[in-house]
Amino acid sequence: MPRFFILEQGFWYKASSLAGELSSVVPVEICQTRCKVLFMSQGPEDQKPAGENTESLLPIDEHVEEGQDAEGRKVRHRGIYLLPNLFTTANLFAGFYSIINAMNGNFYVAAAAVFVAMVLDSLDGRVARLTNTQSAFGAEYDSLSDMVAFGVAPALLAFEWALGSMGKVGWMVAFIYVAGAALRLARFNTQIGSVDKRYFIGLASPAAAGVVAGVVWAFSDFGIKGSNMAFAVALLVAAAGCLMVSNIKYYSFKDLDLKGRVPFVAILAVVLVFAVVFSDPPRILLLIFLAYAASGPIQYLLQLRRRKSA
Repeated sequence: MPRFFILEQGFWYKASSLAGELSSVVPVEICQTRCKVLFMSQGPEDQKPAGENTESLLPIDEHVEEGQDAEGRKVRHRGIYLLPNLFTTANLFAGFYSIINAMNGNFYVAAAAVFVAMVLDSLDGRVARLTNTQSAFGAEYDSLSDMVAFGVAPALLAFEWALGSMGKVGWMVAFIYVAGAALRLARFNTQIGSVDKRYFIGLASPAAAGVVAGVVWAFSDFGIKGSNMAFAVALLVAAAGCLMVSNIKYYSFKDLDLKGRVPFVAILAVVLVFAVVFSDPPRILLLIFLAYAASGPIQYLLQLRRRKSA
């Protein structure tokens, strides 16, 4: 039987039913002079805090996220972390900016914006880990931003530059890339914590975007029209989309220790890498991402050869 309170004659009374009979009735406190029955069938854990019973006066309500503390107990957090989400927002803006420039025919700027989005995407996760501000909201927001910056933006860039001249085949190839990026991000989110962090399963979406955007940047910088090499671009875009959903492993570089001490020559090597990249960014970046994209299939073929020879 549910517990309830009866307000009568200006008093609160607590009553309970035992074996079909009403037990003793005890007055608790004086209230208003009108009758009211409040059913108390919910337990204490089902009752919401006092601040959540009232509706928000703002059109955008506060974000509440459930998590666990160090002892495994469920806790509720209000609000979001600002710093890592600022980098994620900048990543989203870079992808959107790339789309706008691709539609306007500014392929050089659109491709460069994709590479800027890569830098911002690599920073938001590292900033969140360094400042201990990881959250489920940030992870989902990052995936949606990556879908725009590394899924939609490169596909539209390739379509506007080269694939559009192929008609329906062109937009079908672009869709293959977009679908591959979406499936890659969805699979990555479901495999967090269950796979080896040293490797990516399938080509990462930023690397695939680097291949596509690098091709457009490198050849459009020479004044080459994409329609003259539409077939080759279509093969490259479709291959990048398929590699993202493949089971081929790629080294993730997540086991690199960036906090520890390194020899002095390491900083000289970093300076040399920067000098080489900035000497000719379009071509150098394209070669780097092409080499990384090809590294996975090459290692896969070598492993198959070893298994056959063993």
